[in-house]
Amino acid sequence: MIEAAHLWLFFLFVLGIVIIPGMDMTVVLANALGGGRRDGLLATLGVDAGGACHVIVGALGVGIVLQLWPAAFRLMLLAGAAYVAWLGFGLLRGGAAMQAIRERRPGSAWAAFRSGVLTNLLNPKAYLFMLAVFPQFLRPERGWIGVQAVALGLVIAVTQLLVYGGLALAVSHARAVWTGRDLVVDGVGRAVGALLIAVSAWTLWQGWRGF
Repeated sequence: MIEAAHLWLFFLFVLGIVIIPGMDMTVVLANALGGGRRDGLLATLGVDAGGACHVIVGALGVGIVLQLWPAAFRLMLLAGAAYVAWLGFGLLRGGAAMQAIRERRPGSAWAAFRSGVLTNLLNPKAYLFMLAVFPQFLRPERGWIGVQAVALGLVIAVTQLLVYGGLALAVSHARAVWTGRDLVVDGVGRAVGALLIAVSAWTLWQGWRGF
């Protein structure tokens, strides 16, 4: 039986990780800014789907491979940072991405969801959490590990949905207010693009330094 206090403590750990700006948050932000509420929420669901994969990996212990083979971690780190930076450059240089923001035109639903999944799966912060924190909350004496992993996974999913989903709603509301103000829209879009690039660079530096 999983105690309520045990779940609350895990929730606080997860919340502390989720509310820190990082790759997942900035991708949700970029999608909400570019495609509105729908794309922002789809990206959030994509992050949740990626998180479910992390839970499966953590429960099976496959994540230990990343400790035994640091090169695998570095490859994911490079891929994740490059992907987020590519999204950032797309906003900085304007073009189709900026035009979609100006016209409040949603993009492809699959593309928004996929961006959330890919960013989360390539997010080194998520793997470090699953390696360092997640195993500490799996206790054999409290019952079947699979049931515990599902319960902890639901805590992660709900926390991400509340934080990132709330961000997506807030940004989409602000986006509606900015409609027709091209200078404001351009400035915000390019600021988000710069933020994506900065986050990818910071993630790369922090992750590489840790290994």
